[in-house]
Order: sequence, then C-alpha cells, then structure tokens
Amino acid sequence: MTLFQKPPRYVFASMLCSAGGLLFGMDTGIIGPVTVMKGFTEQFGNQSATVHGLLVSSILIPAAISSFFAGFLADKLGRPKGISIGALIFGIGAALEAAAVHIGMFVVGRIVEGVGEGLYLAKIHSGLMIGFFTCYGTARLESSFSWRTPFLILACLAVTFSAAALLWLVPSPRWLTIHGRHKEAAEIWEFLGVSPAEREKVEIEQDRGTALENQVSREVIHIPSVDQMPSGSRKDQAKAVKDKLLDIFSKDVRSRTGLAVFLMGMQQLSGIDGVLYYAPMLFEQAGLASSDSSFFASGVSAIVIFVVTIPALIWADRWGRRHSIIYGGIGISIVMFIMGALYAGNAVHASSGAGRWVVIVSIYIFAVIFSLSWAVGIKIYAAEIQPQRTRASATSLAHGSNWLTNFLVALTTPILLSKSSFGAYFLFAGCTLITSLVCAVFMPETKGKSLDEIEEAFKSKSLGSGTFKKCLRLLTKSSS
Repeated sequence: MTLFQKPPRYVFASMLCSAGGLLFGMDTGIIGPVTVMKGFTEQFGNQSATVHGLLVSSILIPAAISSFFAGFLADKLGRPKGISIGALIFGIGAALEAAAVHIGMFVVGRIVEGVGEGLYLAKIHSGLMIGFFTCYGTARLESSFSWRTPFLILACLAVTFSAAALLWLVPSPRWLTIHGRHKEAAEIWEFLGVSPAEREKVEIEQDRGTALENQVSREVIHIPSVDQMPSGSRKDQAKAVKDKLLDIFSKDVRSRTGLAVFLMGMQQLSGIDGVLYYAPMLFEQAGLASSDSSFFASGVSAIVIFVVTIPALIWADRWGRRHSIIYGGIGISIVMFIMGALYAGNAVHASSGAGRWVVIVSIYIFAVIFSLSWAVGIKIYAAEIQPQRTRASATSLAHGSNWLTNFLVALTTPILLSKSSFGAYFLFAGCTLITSLVCAVFMPETKGKSLDEIEEAFKSKSLGSGTFKKCLRLLTKSSS
C-alpha cells in the first residue's frame, strides 16, 4: 500500500478551472501601477483624473455585457469551451495592450480583454499579488517594456490557459445529463474518479431539485402537468418553460434574484476595487511619496488579501452567510469612516504625523475584513439561493451587476480623489452600511440548508413590499 495516492482527476480539473481567475487577478494588480509608471506617461502623456479612470475601467463594461451571455454559452457549449473561448479573447486583448502605440489602441485592448473576462473569469487573489509584484519588478526597466512586459506575460498565460482548458477539461456530467447524453455522463464520472456513493448523492439531490422546480414552475406559470398535455404539444410546452427568458423574475424567485443582484453590486460599492486598482495612488496620498514604496506597499496589501482569503474559504461554512455579511459590512464602514474623517480633519500629512500611518494601516485592515467576509460570503450566497432552473441566468445577471458597479467605482475613484481627499471614503462607508442594514432586514441564513429549506426560509422571511412597509412604519414611529 502506497503512502501517497494519486489525487482523482476531478481535483486537477477543479485546479485548472480556478487557475483562470489568476488572469483577472493579475490584470487588476497590473493596471493601477502601470498607468502611473514613468514609461507609460512618457508614451501616452499625463492623463486627467477622468481619462485615468476611463483607462482603468474600460475593461469592465464589455465584461458586464459579455457576462450576461456567459450562462447561455455554458449551457449551449459546456463550461470547458466557454472557458477556452473567454481566455483566448482575454489573451488577444492583453497582447493589444502590450503592443499599444497610442492611447486608443490601449483602450481597444482593454475592451477586448473585458469581453473575455466576462465570459468566464472570476477574481483570484493570488493573481492580484503576482500582478502587483510583476509591476514592482518591471518598473525599473528603462524603456517602454517597463509597462509592456506585464501585459506580455498576461497574454502568454491567457493563451496557454485557453489551450489547456480546451485540451484537458471535460464536459461536466451534469451538463451532459441535462442534454440527454447519459452514457457520456457516466463515462465522465468514471474518468474524473468520483466514487459511486458521491455520484449517487449528487444525482439524487439534482433529481429532487429538478422535481421541485418543475412543480413550482407549473404552479407559477399555470401550465398543466405532463400527463394532462396533448402528446403532440408536450415537447413544445416543455421547451417553452425551459427557454423562458424572464423566468428569473417569476414570482417564486424574483426576490432572490433581486437580492443577489443587489448584493453583488454593493460588493463593489464597498470600494474594494477602488483600493485594488488605485492602491499606489492611495498609499502615495497617505504619504508614501516614492513610487517604489507605493508599489511595494500595494504588493504587500495583495499578499495580505491572498493569505486572509485562505481561512475565509475554509471557514465560510462555519461562520454562516448572514452574520459574515452584516458584521463584515459594519467593520468595513467603520474603517472607511475613520479614513475619511482623518482626511476631512486635515490630520493626514505626507511628511510626518500619526494620521498617515493610521490611514496606511486602515487600508490593510479594510482588505482583511473584506477578504474574510464580503469577498467570499456574497458570491457564495448569490449563487446558492437560486434554484437549479434559474441559477445560471440569475448568477450571470448578478455578476453583470457586479461588473457595472465595478465600472462606476473604477471610473469615479480617481475623480473623487482629485476633487476631495475624503469623499470617496465616506461614499464607500455609506454604501456598505446601507447594505448591512438591508441584509439585517431581508437576508435569511442559508448555511447548511437544502434547496427546499432555502425556499422555505425566503417564504418565512416574507421578502417584499409587506416587509418593506413594516420597516418603513417602524422608522416613521421612531423618528416621530
């Protein structure tokens, strides 16, 4: 008997899928430092705060648009082909950025890159850390390769990942089963090394979820059962139900769709990507005047985020979603209010004083709290509250909301910082506090619950106008 057994293939498949997020993380870590490098400003000139924001955020709108089609692409082609296509488009965009000879070409590269991001990528903090330190290393090059090299590396990694996904990732058994390819699904289960017991557990849960959703669909849209349908129309009616574009807004799931869209949007309005994209600028504003110092501090913040995310992922199920998001939001808002108050009170001085160090430490504390709570909890919650029939579409819509608010944060952060040293901090603190209050009222706990139990939790929570009116009456009484 050997001491070390070879891991089953599904472990390698999972690792390969998750490695795709490295690309997005790297781009997030690269773009902020690159746009303030000496070589970049010599090539394209010094940009206004608005143009600077557009350069950084131009990747996000196409990502938001393409993310709406990610679920459809995954349903039609399967996840491996979707990942491969997205990574290839992303790599082409990064190559255009690396080869840019004028600002328009650079922006086109970011737009193309964004299309690829929206199709499949999710942020992974190891990529963010690599991106920051790549820029820290190349900033010393005395040529345009100081800012081109990070994008060249990113393009090469993207193309390599695209090929690997196409060659080595297999379709999921669930996707094959949905498309009626049961024999192939059984072969993939065997290939991935999933035990019969685990396979049976997954299939039973899937069958139960499908049966429940079919029953709910008939009740909501008032269609007869299969036995009551004329034989010639059963396929047509079943297809109509399956392809119903507005199903995510049907009565039984629209509250969950709305909550997922709200949470994924407000996740960005906490200011996380304002910090990640413009970390060198924030550290410089706080008193780290040297570009090397601000780049290094940005890299350290990425290390902190990466390290903290590991226990956050491990302990996510122990902490629960509701408390994690509510208390995490309160912590984030307190830290943001402190930084804003210090700047508003003119207590932050570039050369000396404790104020600047409080701000610098607070940026790290913000990153820690966010990574432990909102970074993991919100994305898990937005997906797990959806029933199977709407999960792909509703999650894509929620991610689209995330991209759009990400765009607003990336665009407006440098503008706000140029107009006011404290406005951005107060804005993010207010948005985070409002989100915590909304979650305290409308958000049921889902930790360890089945789809049936989640359904009942949302019904008992009475999400909707009744709850809103009740809260409004309480607020009115308390103010009178």
